[in-house]
Amino acid sequence: MDCFSPKGVNYEVQALMAIKEALHDPRGVLDNWDADAVDPCSWAMITCSAESLVIGLGSPSQNLSGSLSLSIGNLTNLRIVLLQNNNISGSIPSELGKLSKIQTLDLSDNSFTGEIPTSLGHLRTLQFMRLNNNSLSGACPLSLANMTQLAFLDLSYNNLSGPVPRFASKTFSIVGNPLICPTGAEPECHGMTLMPMSMNLNTTQAAQPSGRSQSHKIAIAFGSSIGCVCLMFLILGILLWWRRRQNEQIFFDVKDRHHEEASLGNLRRFPFRELQIATHNFSSKNILGKGGFGNVYKGVLQDGTIVAVKRLKDGNAAGGEIQFQTEVEMISLAVHRNLLRLYGFCITSSEKLLVYPYMSNGSVASRLKGKPTLDWGTRKQIALGAARGLLYLHEQCDPKIIHRDVKAANILLDDYCEAVVGDFGLASFWITRIHMLQLL
Repeated sequence: MDCFSPKGVNYEVQALMAIKEALHDPRGVLDNWDADAVDPCSWAMITCSAESLVIGLGSPSQNLSGSLSLSIGNLTNLRIVLLQNNNISGSIPSELGKLSKIQTLDLSDNSFTGEIPTSLGHLRTLQFMRLNNNSLSGACPLSLANMTQLAFLDLSYNNLSGPVPRFASKTFSIVGNPLICPTGAEPECHGMTLMPMSMNLNTTQAAQPSGRSQSHKIAIAFGSSIGCVCLMFLILGILLWWRRRQNEQIFFDVKDRHHEEASLGNLRRFPFRELQIATHNFSSKNILGKGGFGNVYKGVLQDGTIVAVKRLKDGNAAGGEIQFQTEVEMISLAVHRNLLRLYGFCITSSEKLLVYPYMSNGSVASRLKGKPTLDWGTRKQIALGAARGLLYLHEQCDPKIIHRDVKAANILLDDYCEAVVGDFGLASFWITRIHMLQLL
């Protein structure tokens, strides 16, 4: 999909700059957003698809204030929006209803006011929505009942009023809304945070039998109530476990580590067994290269994706631990088309592995020795690509990263002989020094 206007302007860049202008950014986490840029995929807090389309906007816990621009509706490829735990105010833009591909929307723990836009009911692909802990008012839009894919909905602790739609979400919460749940003990509030759709929220009144029959009915009702409570706790446990597992696989230390520079990532945590199978038990026939910190193996995942798996030497050693943590942190923070992207990682008690995309044309070092020889145009393209990657690391990345091991073997080539700079995780010493200076 082309994201350029007839005048050659990237409309995603324009939309993101409008979002930046409407926000107050005291920590400067959006400083590298540049209105003159052609491609926003190297910006902090932005995640792009393989086609360089913006699919993720994530700035949780960054002390942002101001308002959320209407231009967010122009980012039509967005799948994830995470802006929770900031101080953003104003109304929730109705333009969010244009995001037909969105799956996760989290605006919780902000200062949003006004009504929930009815246009949110158009988001048929939305699976998780959190609007809790704001100052939203008015009735819950009945259109929210049309969101058939919604699995989790949290509208708690606002100033919403009834009636409450019959949400399709299996897990939802409306507690903490005084006009709906003044005491929290009302029938329509009781158990609502866990009530699945298969359960009836409306109780029916029936004549109460007397004598032994009445006692028998009471015993049955009591036993059923206990069973329902146990079932609800079981559902809660399963949902919490599933959500926690999803977060571990999709996001890596975005909110918990509190990195101001952390961007929304797509790092996946691989099971060791899956990588073992993908590399044929780390067969020597699959070795792509050897380095000071371990071997790199070619692997094929279950879905057919070809990857390069770096297996660190002596995973229990202190040096291996530091190198692993440094590479994961550095690569997740530094995102640029000419930098090696990290698919995911694996860590066990004895193993530490990193999973990268497979570079079909190998390294510049190996390619210079191969046949046919590289023509001048391709050599120039490689040199410029490597220079762009290093420029981003040394000057534009925040914090700046010094590569310290620039050589032909660490410049990789993709399917189109585009240069991709790798192994910049060796910058652990310099990055530590920079972090210490920033604290002074």
